[in-house]
Amino acid sequence: MNLDGIHKVYFFGIGGIGMSALARYFHQMGLDVAGYDRTPSPLTNTLEEEGMEVNFNASPEAVPARFIESPLDQVLFVSTPAIPAAHAGLGFCQSRGFSVIKRSQAMEAIVAEKETYAIAGTHGKTTTSSMVAHLLNQGNHSATAFLGGIATNFESNMVVAKDSNIAVVEADEYDRSFLRLRPSVAVIISVDADHLDIYGNADSLRLSFEEFAELVPENGLIMLREGIEMDVKAPVWTYAVESNTADLTTKKLRVENGAYHFEVWLKGENLGEVIMHYPGRHNAENALAAIGMALHAQVSWSEIAEGLKSFLGVKRRFEYQIRREDRVYIDDYAHHPTEITACVNSAKELYPEKRITGVFQPHLYSRTRDFADEFGESLSELNDLLLMDIY
Repeated sequence: MNLDGIHKVYFFGIGGIGMSALARYFHQMGLDVAGYDRTPSPLTNTLEEEGMEVNFNASPEAVPARFIESPLDQVLFVSTPAIPAAHAGLGFCQSRGFSVIKRSQAMEAIVAEKETYAIAGTHGKTTTSSMVAHLLNQGNHSATAFLGGIATNFESNMVVAKDSNIAVVEADEYDRSFLRLRPSVAVIISVDADHLDIYGNADSLRLSFEEFAELVPENGLIMLREGIEMDVKAPVWTYAVESNTADLTTKKLRVENGAYHFEVWLKGENLGEVIMHYPGRHNAENALAAIGMALHAQVSWSEIAEGLKSFLGVKRRFEYQIRREDRVYIDDYAHHPTEITACVNSAKELYPEKRITGVFQPHLYSRTRDFADEFGESLSELNDLLLMDIY
């Protein structure tokens, strides 16, 4: 679709993390942006503070008249799958002949003419995307970025670089929406089974990732976490921490004063040592993927090292709420067994002498049903567990 001539954009589900990033993008590009969400939240409050109109009434009358009265080719309505088909406001707009598209379609249109750096995987996308965005915005470099969380360095899930032709995008496998992208460079972090309500089985999910990888052209680059085997036409760099066989790896990985120190090696060459204050061995591996993308974008090694050292992380991704000698409280969005294991192992590595209590709320009934045994195994790594109702 063509965004030329669009003056107004209305979002059904504007408070979602992905939808709000798109809303911020259009708003910063000078368009009139408004939207609906079910309930107020800190994110909708921030959108209102930034100048976007948000309402919490599902009735057709709540859609601002200036959107309804606009010519059909000048206004765009975007909806998320979280909005039910029976939503009165959404149905009213459709009945008036307005175009209502998915978030993935809007993203496809925005990045169609850009050099797209896409980060895919059933977990790790948001942290890695935020790292890539931070590294690509070092020195004289810049990139627009659409993130699935609030990156602390930007205090936002959206970075607009109007003079840059590079876009950093989370390639979301849910509903196969990442197949709408045309990435120049891609990272595939993991293909662990997830969203089986959409895919049916793990093999179907993996095939979808292979289709995504095939979208990268021969003059592009695919960063594959070591162990993920795919036959693709684009050049491939494998990556993994402390590996003897990966193209991009770490050596002398250690923790000093709560920070990770490691050397980065690319195809047998020592690029130098980096310091990363963001905790977690899995995040050191995510950093390798981000470093590979930054190298492809011609970011200098000194800028990469400085950027990684100054990376502050993402809200709700191993985020410290309390950090004292006698107690530590960490907030983490881990909602897949693999993510829980990585989070707990990171806490154990950093605090080997402490007793670890987890407070866990399963996210989605279908995921809880499909991976009940795996959740049991990962949560068993905790010393104590407070288990809440399924969200």
